[in-house]
Amino acid sequence: MLQKKSTATRTELSQGDISAVIQMAWEDRTTFETIQERIGVSESEVIKIMRAELQPDSFKLWRKRMKGRATKHRALRSAEMKFSDHAVADHRRANC
Repeated sequence: MLQKKSTATRTELSQGDISAVIQMAWEDRTTFETIQERIGVSESEVIKIMRAELQPDSFKLWRKRMKGRATKHRALRSAEMKFSDHAVADHRRANC
């Protein structure tokens, strides 16, 4: 059973967790809510991790890509979006 971490900070995360956060943050279908559920990192903490771990140009590219993207927030998704971001996150998490 997967145990949730309570609001983990970057110093408490393993390199594998940080890698998983970065991978899930880049994926269009994985919501910030799923990242919170899986790793215990909020959206603002994901942004801090991305800023610290990515090159400046890569971070700017990611922020531009994520800004306003409906697929990154469950509440903004339309009813036509039938995929489950949990399945994507489960699949990716196994590779870390």
